[in-house]
Amino acid sequence: MQVILLERVAKLGQMGEVVKVKDGYARNFLLPQGKALRASDANIKNFEAQKAQLEARNLETRKEAEALGEKLDGQSYIVIRSASDAGALYGSVTPRDIADAATAAGFTIDRKQISLDAPIKDLGLHRVTVVLHPEVSVSVSVNVARSAEEAELQASGKSIQELAAEAEAAAEFEIAELFDEVGAAASDE
Repeated sequence: MQVILLERVAKLGQMGEVVKVKDGYARNFLLPQGKALRASDANIKNFEAQKAQLEARNLETRKEAEALGEKLDGQSYIVIRSASDAGALYGSVTPRDIADAATAAGFTIDRKQISLDAPIKDLGLHRVTVVLHPEVSVSVSVNVARSAEEAELQASGKSIQELAAEAEAAAEFEIAELFDEVGAAASDE
C-alpha cells in the first residue's frame, strides 16, 4: 500500500514522502495513529495544501521536545526491586517502571517513549534511551537496587558483586583472627 507520511517515521522516511508499506502496517499502525494517509490523488493534493501547517506543527513539537530533552538528558532514577544475593532480579524493570520513576521526579514521560535494548534483569546502573520526538532522543540512567542505601553505593561506583566480595573478605579475616587468638591462647598454656 502506498502512503504519504505526515511525520518522520523511524526506518521508513521523512514527512511528505510517499512510501510503500505492507497493508497491515498501514491499516493497524500508520493510519490510526495519524502518521500517514493513503496515497490517493485527492490526499496528495490535500497534503500539499496542508504541508506548511504540518511542518510548523512538527517544528513546534520538536522545539518542545528539545527543551524537555535538555532538562531530562543525563538524569538518574532509582528503581527499588527485590533480587537474589548474586544481583539477579526476581522480575524485570519495565518501561512502565522507568516512566513512573521519571513522573515521580517531575517529568511527564509515557512508557511508549522509553526504548529498552534488552530487558533489565539485574541490579546496577543501566543507560536507557527516551525518544521524546522522532528527531529528539535523550539518554537517562536507571539505578536498580534493593534499597536506597544500596542505590547510593552503586551511584558512587561500587557494584553489588564488589560489595559482596568485600563483606566476604572481611568475614574471613575476622574468622582467621579469631582462630589465631584461640591458637595463641592454647600455646600459652
